[in-house]
Amino acid sequence: MEVRSFLFLFSICFTAAIAILLKHSSTWVPRVLMRRTHSKVADLVVTNATIFTSHHSLLFAEAMAIQDSRILHVGNYSSVQDFIGHGTQQLNIKGKVVVPGFIDSHVHFIPGGLQMAQVELHGVKSKDEFASKVKEATKGKEKDSWVLGGGWNNDLWGGDLPTVSWIDDITPNNPVWLSRMDGHMGLTNSVALRNAGVSKYTQDPVGGSIIRTADGEPTGLLVDSAMKLVVNCIPEISIIERRNAMLRASRFALSRGVTTVVDLGRFYPGVSIELSWEDFKDVYSWADSTGNMLIRICLFFPMATWSRLVDTLKHTGRALSQWLFLGGVKAFADGSLGSNSALFYEPYVDEPTNYGLQVTNSDWLLNNSILADKSGLQVAIHAIGDKANDLILDLNEALIATNGFRDRRFRIEHAQHLLPESVSRFGKQGVIASVQPEHLMDDANSAANKLGQDRAYAESYLFHSLLSSNARLAFGSDWPVADIDPLAGINVAVKRMPPGWEKPWIPFERVTLNEALIAHTISAAYACFLDHELGSLSSGKFADFVVLSSDSWVDFEEHVSASVLATYVGGVKAYP
Repeated sequence: MEVRSFLFLFSICFTAAIAILLKHSSTWVPRVLMRRTHSKVADLVVTNATIFTSHHSLLFAEAMAIQDSRILHVGNYSSVQDFIGHGTQQLNIKGKVVVPGFIDSHVHFIPGGLQMAQVELHGVKSKDEFASKVKEATKGKEKDSWVLGGGWNNDLWGGDLPTVSWIDDITPNNPVWLSRMDGHMGLTNSVALRNAGVSKYTQDPVGGSIIRTADGEPTGLLVDSAMKLVVNCIPEISIIERRNAMLRASRFALSRGVTTVVDLGRFYPGVSIELSWEDFKDVYSWADSTGNMLIRICLFFPMATWSRLVDTLKHTGRALSQWLFLGGVKAFADGSLGSNSALFYEPYVDEPTNYGLQVTNSDWLLNNSILADKSGLQVAIHAIGDKANDLILDLNEALIATNGFRDRRFRIEHAQHLLPESVSRFGKQGVIASVQPEHLMDDANSAANKLGQDRAYAESYLFHSLLSSNARLAFGSDWPVADIDPLAGINVAVKRMPPGWEKPWIPFERVTLNEALIAHTISAAYACFLDHELGSLSSGKFADFVVLSSDSWVDFEEHVSASVLATYVGGVKAYP
């Protein structure tokens, strides 16, 4: 009896002692004993950070634990302590801002990497500088080898378009192709025109135009589908060059905090439809199978090949690995504002008879969109002008009427110029506006000249209005048309302040910093069906994140400006 009483009292005392030790575990109990209640030990624990998670249930946190490339837990400092074990790396961010890895919703990735090694004409502000760069590129070139490059913007030197006369004398032995920054117009020289058989007697192809002199001679400028007359003569770029371009582009993207891109393929409308498939086979599949993928990539393919994508998905599924994903199909409705080929209801002010170009036949576009959508594919269509956007919104309504309601996440790429009454249709129809804020900086100075002040002000880059209509914004860059720099794009979307301006352009269409970050992270992931894996720093998702130079959220919000200190992919440092 006495023994039983003793044991009973001992058990009570022992239980009480354990309770006291647990209560004061931070000082009395070794951490290794405390961690026995958890089966998971983190590879990396991030602490002392200002974490913007992009997740609505917990928008800000100060610490997170990561294991096997995924996030175990996000919360405060004490909540991650139990995940620390033998071998756990602890990363003290020292108060810096941390955001999810940026997702660029619209790039042309391999062309961007190629252009990094070609004639760079971004920012050129005069005819002489233009010619000088081309002349420099011809040095050491063998006769008949191509001089390739691009990025020029005629608005930077007053608006005059370049012609063959700018470059013929300095390129007498080499064909030249130099694309405009928007990819919808290019300049070639007389050598290339002769080789391609383009003369005053060549007819404009459907969906494109050959810019001519008063007597009908080609000026060297080709617009939209007319570009293929010369581009198709350019020798195929080798597999090695394209692989190197992809790796070059990946390293550059990481330096800007981009951990995932949506690659829309080559950006020449009307040019060979097989290019994206060649890149998929020769470059991306190679990189994925050999461990050379540095960032995550979601691929969209030409709409004309929708059935091939359906067949591929049946055998592979959508996620080929944690790095490579098959997206959907893309097509073009019109051209671009800078090339006066975006499709509008009213004519261009500087070309009173020009309404722009519809670069794809309406019946073909509708029929193939319906077939692709019926097969379960995601559809993305390029539309810039107000009429082009309405045509594609009508097309989406036809998809719904024909194939029924489903989670299709139909995308309009660019959605730059919208009639005010068309904005609400995005939210009502569930259409994603895949937009590129950086283009605003180019168009702010030229839109009024092309559209008139009232039209430009009423319908250009209506970001706030789209969000207010419950539309989903997905931010991207359109690189190499614009720089792949999410932080710069976020600054533009929040401030809308072009260089040299004293007031914002259309200030009521500005968005908040939170809204801009969401558009470049979780909404961008949603726009390509990857929101269950990416886009927010929350449990179970890939640990892709970026450490910014801002010392506090107040500092970041005040200046909307920061630089990338480090980029992590799957919890592993990928830059610098």
